Amino acid sequence: MNVLVAGGAGYIGSHCVRQLIAAGHQPVVIDNLVYGHRAAVAPEIPFYDVNFGDAAALEPIFARHAIDVVMHFAAYAYVGESVTDPIKYYRNNLAAPLTLLETMLKHGVKKFVFSSTCATYGVPERLPIVETLPQAPINPYGQTKLDVENLLKALARSHGLSFAAFRYFNAAGASEDAAIGEDHDPETHLIPLAIGAAQGLKPALQVFGTDYPTPDGTGLRDYVHVDDLSRAHIAAFAKLGTPGTQLFYNLGTGTPTSVLEVIRAVEKVSGLKVPVTYAPRRAGDPPALYADATKAKTELNWTPKYATIEPIIETAWRWHKARPHGYQDRKK
Repeated sequence: MNVLVAGGAGYIGSHCVRQLIAAGHQPVVIDNLVYGHRAAVAPEIPFYDVNFGDAAALEPIFARHAIDVVMHFAAYAYVGESVTDPIKYYRNNLAAPLTLLETMLKHGVKKFVFSSTCATYGVPERLPIVETLPQAPINPYGQTKLDVENLLKALARSHGLSFAAFRYFNAAGASEDAAIGEDHDPETHLIPLAIGAAQGLKPALQVFGTDYPTPDGTGLRDYVHVDDLSRAHIAAFAKLGTPGTQLFYNLGTGTPTSVLEVIRAVEKVSGLKVPVTYAPRRAGDPPALYADATKAKTELNWTPKYATIEPIIETAWRWHKARPHGYQDRKK
């Protein structure tokens, strides 16, 4: 199928583009390169440097390509920034998807795959997190994602839109061949920060909180490989044939890993020491977050290839070792 990938030059989007090609699909990428990288998308793939909320820019793309499915990865995703600058997040994460959805429906495209987040659950009432738990976001980032989920449900009823929304946990790792990987500015994710600290390219890694009610006192999170995420998104295509289909899936390995376990795995894989400093807990950080992904495994026949943390970090390490300074192609 012809698949429009909004945010296809970003971390998760670019990995999904490669998985789409591997599965025999034809991706068409739109990305304004505020956070994405042109170098992450192969030159032969149709690429448009546009804002996905710009209707005038979207019109000729839909007119030129016979799009079958739209995938949306173009959200802003810095939780702290969403608190200090909520207008930026509502404009990009809610207003822009309105334009994208309106344009695709105008052109008769009624299949949509949405990159949502476990942040829609807020502080969960129990673990592991299942799809039926109440959704109560505690920051504008999570709220805008939930708002889009609610918009999709309304469009399923009013326009027969078929969609899958994936609520995933901590995306991690890089492509197996180290061709593309994780390069954010600023970087806030634990694994690249730990690797960068080990390489001497970033400051000592800050560990926030060592007194959580967890086995080693540090926070527990569910790390899922970015290629495993991508494969699940593509597997959902086969489920979108019936108009008005509404699908929601958690994506995670279901195996929580502590901050200290990540550090030890980085040290083992890289052979380098991770310099660490310790700081108090950050406000709003739950002690543990991890998924029950039984629904995705059952309905999509999805099984994570990378089931434990060490193989995930091995792929990340190969990428960061090959490109210690990332893509070096920043537009803005």
